[in-house]
Amino acid sequence: MCGQNVIRSPVAEALARHYFGRSLYVASAGVRPGDPDPFVEAALEEVGLTLGKHKPHTLEDLEDLNFDLIVSLAPEAHHAALELTRRLPVEVEYWPTLDPTIAAGGSREQVLGAYRAMRDSLTNRIRDRFRPPRKARV
Repeated sequence: MCGQNVIRSPVAEALARHYFGRSLYVASAGVRPGDPDPFVEAALEEVGLTLGKHKPHTLEDLEDLNFDLIVSLAPEAHHAALELTRRLPVEVEYWPTLDPTIAAGGSREQVLGAYRAMRDSLTNRIRDRFRPPRKARV
């Protein structure tokens, strides 16, 4: 979950689906609606992924779904998740993730570099958080 469901949360959704397939149910949303960002698709294509037919969703679009965990990637999304789950048995984790539109400036390559950094950071967090625990050797 992020601000507009156009950059951070759809990237996280695409990555989680790629790494964990059907073993996790994943859906992304934003606090408010936004417009698709072409740099997201470019950053995902570099690692062989795509958003496909993703359309930005808000929390209201997902309100009737049951989740065990909400991962918020932006302060406003975290506050919204905490408010939403005050009466629900849902775990909320906050993974502060820099908005690449704020971090980036300059040339196209510099902007894309900020998107790559966000994508790679989310890749590491997702893989670490949802990887099955390793079995101890005896």
